[in-house]
Amino acid sequence: MNQIKQLHAHCLKTGVDETKDLLQRLLRVPNLVYARKLFDHHRSPCIFLYNKLIQAYSVHDQPHESISLFNLLSFDGLRPNHHTFNFVFAASASISSVRTLRMLHSQFFRSGFESDSFCCTALVTGYAKVGALCCARRVFDEMSNRDVPVWNAMITVYKSQGDMKAAMELFDSMPCKNVISWTSVISGFCQNGNYSKALTMFLCMEKDESVKPNHVTVTSVLPACANLGALEIGRRLERYAREKGFFDNIYVSNGTLEMYSKCGMIDVAKRIFDEIGKQRNLCSWNSMISSLATHGKHDQALELYEQMLREGGKPDAVTFVGLLLACVHGGKVVKGKELFKSMEEVHKISPKLEHYGCMIDLLGRVGKLQEAYDLIRTMPMKPDAVVWGTLLGACSFHGNVEIAEIASEALFKLEPSNPGNCVIMSNIYAANEKWDGVLRMRKMMKKDTMTKAAGYSYLMEVGVEVHNFTVQDKSHPRSHEIYQVLDEITRRMKPDKSYFDSKTMTESVELM
Repeated sequence: MNQIKQLHAHCLKTGVDETKDLLQRLLRVPNLVYARKLFDHHRSPCIFLYNKLIQAYSVHDQPHESISLFNLLSFDGLRPNHHTFNFVFAASASISSVRTLRMLHSQFFRSGFESDSFCCTALVTGYAKVGALCCARRVFDEMSNRDVPVWNAMITVYKSQGDMKAAMELFDSMPCKNVISWTSVISGFCQNGNYSKALTMFLCMEKDESVKPNHVTVTSVLPACANLGALEIGRRLERYAREKGFFDNIYVSNGTLEMYSKCGMIDVAKRIFDEIGKQRNLCSWNSMISSLATHGKHDQALELYEQMLREGGKPDAVTFVGLLLACVHGGKVVKGKELFKSMEEVHKISPKLEHYGCMIDLLGRVGKLQEAYDLIRTMPMKPDAVVWGTLLGACSFHGNVEIAEIASEALFKLEPSNPGNCVIMSNIYAANEKWDGVLRMRKMMKKDTMTKAAGYSYLMEVGVEVHNFTVQDKSHPRSHEIYQVLDEITRRMKPDKSYFDSKTMTESVELM
């Protein structure tokens, strides 16, 4: 700053106009207050100076200043150019004002820049950010020449709205696709929970020799591998990421860690966690803690948390879900209560529904059903079906009819079409020889409103396609071969009868 001030003083003394250079240096610092004073004292600022300052205000979260400065253009007898509109569209989107964006759109159209693809892309993105999806689509449809970025922008709009059908219609209509196009639809399917489709799209992308996955693609498809248990594809992605130098990216390494964790490769996940080293962020710690907790290594999960605190890490709400799960699986009631209490008292984190759910599960597993029910009653939020279902499951295990009836009544209201709750309640009644209750549950299950969604599994043909199948499903064209393999697996899993017969005979002889 001292050098900039010295240069400014020199310019004032000598009368040399170095405003452009000074303004750009100030914006790199950045010192927007000084830059604005310099701008205001200039006798006749040009469109370049206006654009630089409008852009700076937009980038540094001062969009209202960007709009205000744009409105001053005409007072200096200047007309905005395509760069001006690019910057001001982004600023307008930041203030979530559809009205302002429409006014700018109108001025943009009158200025004759409607054929500029960069501006149109910014306008499409701007309308999307303010929730004006129809306006964004109209701008897109009215463009005479659409380049790949504007197609990608429109696909991203639909993806962000969860409308993957419309996104795919556009994607399929694209005359030319790049890595951003593919990555956008892959991440869209993952974000909307359609992991099988995300993986299918990635396998299709691999066949397109004109595009190669980048680090964002790898990061986007790893959650699909994790949730589908596609370990072989996940391993292939890790090898590819290492070959291309993507593994230095924390998002790629964290995604790989998560993938191995969910695929049950906890030792490999721990190796990657150790490899990340000092680059670890909160996501790295949370993934590893949760993985250890869900794989029965509860003591290691709690030790890792202590290590995280020693290294200066600050936990968040996700961290405590993992820690409480460790306590649930380890039956550590005292430690669980201590951690739950520390959330607000030490770390100033308000417990959420999932934290209360973990505590109810923890208390329920050790038979503290009344305490679990009391906790539900004191929750600051309304308990959902998962919370009540956890309590009902604990009542089933410990044979508590009284609290089970309370939990089931709540579940019948929250999930009137779920027959699973009736089945559990019927079993609880049967175990306690309350046959009138069993009969009542059976009558409830006969109602037309009771429906059960068919369970399904995934079958992955590596490098080809992802299929899902239900019980006794024969829709796959190679179902005959699939069932032959299943029959062979079943045959091999069956115990050898002759082995047991001989073992029984030996034991009988020994007893004699």
